[in-house]
Amino acid sequence: MNLSAASTIFYSLVGTAVVAFAVIVWKYARGLKESPRDMWFMFGYKVIEYSAYAAMNMTLSLWLVKDCGFTDIGRGEVIMAWSMMLSIMAMISGALVDTIGIKKTLLISIFFLFMSRIFMAFITEPVTVFALGFVPLAIGFAIVGPVVSVAIKKYTTKEGATLGFGLFYVVMNAAYAVGGWFFDFVRTKYAAVDAAGKVINENAGTVILGHHFTTYQMFFVFGALATLISFICVLMMRSGVEVTDDGKILINPIESKGSGLAVIGHAAVDVGKKIHSSVSEKHFWIFMGMIGITVFVRTIFFHLHYTFPPYGLRVLGEGAKIGNVYGVLNPVLIIFLVPLVAAFTKKVNSYKMLVIGSIISSLSCFMAIVPGSIYAPLTNSVLGEMVFVNWLGLASDMPSLIANPPSAEYWTLIVFFIVFTIGESIWSPRLMQFTAEIAPKGKEGTYIALSVLPFFLAKFIVGPMSGWLVGKYTPLDAGKVMASYPEHHMVWVWVGAMGILTPIGLMIFRKSFTKHG
Repeated sequence: MNLSAASTIFYSLVGTAVVAFAVIVWKYARGLKESPRDMWFMFGYKVIEYSAYAAMNMTLSLWLVKDCGFTDIGRGEVIMAWSMMLSIMAMISGALVDTIGIKKTLLISIFFLFMSRIFMAFITEPVTVFALGFVPLAIGFAIVGPVVSVAIKKYTTKEGATLGFGLFYVVMNAAYAVGGWFFDFVRTKYAAVDAAGKVINENAGTVILGHHFTTYQMFFVFGALATLISFICVLMMRSGVEVTDDGKILINPIESKGSGLAVIGHAAVDVGKKIHSSVSEKHFWIFMGMIGITVFVRTIFFHLHYTFPPYGLRVLGEGAKIGNVYGVLNPVLIIFLVPLVAAFTKKVNSYKMLVIGSIISSLSCFMAIVPGSIYAPLTNSVLGEMVFVNWLGLASDMPSLIANPPSAEYWTLIVFFIVFTIGESIWSPRLMQFTAEIAPKGKEGTYIALSVLPFFLAKFIVGPMSGWLVGKYTPLDAGKVMASYPEHHMVWVWVGAMGILTPIGLMIFRKSFTKHG
């Protein structure tokens, strides 16, 4: 079968990207070949959990409205409460890993993740699902970020830490891309379609062992299965493993503090001491000030995870490939852009990189103002075939695409996300490295965990704001089509207006921060 020019270009690009990804991972792995096996099991755990989390995270807003019966405003408030719990637990868990070690902390994470996903697969009653689903989910996933960052620092030499965090970023984004693809795959597989193959109800679901699960509930079923696999990875790890700066692997057993409630009690005391010690330092509050200013641009991620899914379905239509458009496009571009940007900006001041990157990411939101009709001619082109036929699979071939073209708003969102990702590739790695390296020895987990405090405070605003924006500019109404939402772009104007406060703040307080190094 002869491939069209678009298909040839598309598959050539995909093949090149796969080879390039393998080369990137190999170069990182080769530089870390002396690291203990525990680090590779930890990365296995990370890939599994981040993939499951990425798919589930995009599902939450849809599931809360369709399955649990929340309004847009109510959904935003639940997401706010849950994400605030996530921040609180992240602050505690960072200090916890300093106290009881990496392996025990990961086992605690797995227990709570499995419990939450099982309950969320079966329960939709609001109060019960919050207590038995969201609370343990917050505890379980909040542990993942801080513990992985601390593990990389302990499993590598000082010189190898850069490679470790580089591989961390690549693997994390690869996992997010898998989750984004899986999000669309599951929604397509379990959707109800009409005679023409058009999705009429993506939440139709399926029956397993006599029980009907909606499509959105299936994400929790798959998440629970993924947690069992990650459990095996953690069991293969050892406690107390640490690499010295000269590359020697040491195993220092964590000091026993009793068992049962005694362990929890001692850990709580030690955690409290570490937090109190950190917040008493002037250095810590300067650090928090800079992290606080970056919160505004980081809230864009919050909206892309929780505001975009319901927005995308209402603007683009039922069954829209919103997982690929953001959940795959963003992390795949990040994997290749970050090393490229790093190679060309080695000598550029990190503060300047934060300013430039945050400006680009914030202003990208305003590109949503551009009407899709401007880009519509691109649909009937080689690029259109690559996007809608080869990548998103919205048509089987070019004649079918021309006969039934998808919403032109796809183009607006794709351009928006590409520009946002370019900015992210500039500022995000520098911020991540800064957060990890600024921490004093012995307080790595505490500093990393407490760095979420400003974001915790911001969630009082961004959670309800998410529900309000979607409810006001794209209100839920089964009878409405995209033309009924003439101001849908205002969702991103508000988000961008908040994000732009980060580069403004960084420029205003530049002298204060650079003075303290």
